[in-house]
Amino acid sequence: MSAAEGAPGSPGTAAPTNRAVLLAVTCLGQFMVLLDSTIVGAALPDMQQRLHTHMSGLQWIVDAYVLLVAMLLLSGGVFADRFGRRRVFLAGVAVFTVASVLCAAAPSIGWLIAGRVAQGVGAAALSPASLALIAAAHPVPQDRVKAIGLWAGFSGIGLAAGPLAGGILADAFGWPAIFLVNGPIGAVLLLAGIRVLHESRNPGAPAIDVPGTVLSVLGVGALTYGLIEGGSRGWTSPVILVSFAAAVVVLAAFAVVEARVPAPMLPLRLFRQRLFTVSNTAMIVVGFALMGSSFFFSQFFVYVQGSSVLRAGLQTLPASLAMVVVSPFAGRFAARYGFRIVVTIGLALAGAGLLTLGLVHAGTGYGNVWWRLAVVGTGFALTMSPLTGAAIQAVSPQEGGLASGISSTTRQIGAVLGVAVLGAVVRTRQAGGASFESGLDSAFLAAGAVTLAGAVFTGLWLARSKPPATSEPSRSPTGARGVPERR
Repeated sequence: MSAAEGAPGSPGTAAPTNRAVLLAVTCLGQFMVLLDSTIVGAALPDMQQRLHTHMSGLQWIVDAYVLLVAMLLLSGGVFADRFGRRRVFLAGVAVFTVASVLCAAAPSIGWLIAGRVAQGVGAAALSPASLALIAAAHPVPQDRVKAIGLWAGFSGIGLAAGPLAGGILADAFGWPAIFLVNGPIGAVLLLAGIRVLHESRNPGAPAIDVPGTVLSVLGVGALTYGLIEGGSRGWTSPVILVSFAAAVVVLAAFAVVEARVPAPMLPLRLFRQRLFTVSNTAMIVVGFALMGSSFFFSQFFVYVQGSSVLRAGLQTLPASLAMVVVSPFAGRFAARYGFRIVVTIGLALAGAGLLTLGLVHAGTGYGNVWWRLAVVGTGFALTMSPLTGAAIQAVSPQEGGLASGISSTTRQIGAVLGVAVLGAVVRTRQAGGASFESGLDSAFLAAGAVTLAGAVFTGLWLARSKPPATSEPSRSPTGARGVPERR
């Protein structure tokens, strides 16, 4: 995909000043999406109190959003290429903004979850379209790399700002404020985007894989439902058994469809490459443990240690700040020492940090807690960029963007499962008579064990594989290669 694919006056031919404004608009859009992914966690205790919901309700508030992003992310990029990146970006912003207002005005947990679903749809359109616009506006590879670096940097700022902003807003105005903050941001994006963004598209983009998209949403959705509701309804209740059975059948149908359609959203042939398969499996572990554990950070400080919502937001900052600080260096470390060493060390650090979090209790001073969060954040920061680089390295240059998109999708799938499974661990422990504190300890220990198992897995199997000789065209704007793998 290049600037040549756009019409005259497209961003690829725009003046540097126009490109700078375009970059600001697209980065702000990505900032809004990433801010929303962490700001909600800080407000979960306030949501639970004001909406009178249980653990399963909080899980759905998080997973309804993440599920839609995970399942629609790849299709969102293809949709933008086929129907216009500007059009899809603005539509995504509009949907996300309106959905945020719906969330803020939600009178019940059901309406809030519906708003989160709509937010996920908007984010799945907005995020890949923003990256596609940047790539089309910067045809020179060096300029494109710098622009994408800024885009990624805004993502990190959004992640870091979420807990603090969520704590301040929820403490001062209540949880609806964390969604209302998206209103003015979305309005600015729409007004600026209409004025400065120019349309571009890729006429050769593949067709939308509608059957694959629908089956993936239904299959992972059924699995998520069973995991979240199993703790309250009983793991052997008919509705839970049916949901698990449906998940198996639908996901099997998804695999069959993806193997037969001419332009699958998830080309299964890529998984014949060991490096690609191992890196994406490890990325599922990262999403599982990172999102699953961070779901409980604020709840630990509020319900176990008695902090206010604002103070809890501040207390969770070491994890996100460590990720922002360390992430820019992860790719350099991978280039120098190899994917396997850096990822294995990162997962080992994160796993050890999560295990130590499983040992904290109500009387543990914050001076003995913050460094555990920082270790967790540091460990996961060392893994994500190298794992994406490994996935890209496993495929041909034309499919680097597709590999990057799949890597992001697998991380989101892991996040969906992490919130569902670790929430189920807490609920099952409580159903057996344990306290919420004991349930959290079990969840952190489980997340740590899974992460350490992932470290062993990557240490043994994350090695170089030979990219395929031929491949289909890339669906993504970047098309960038990962750093070379050193054994």
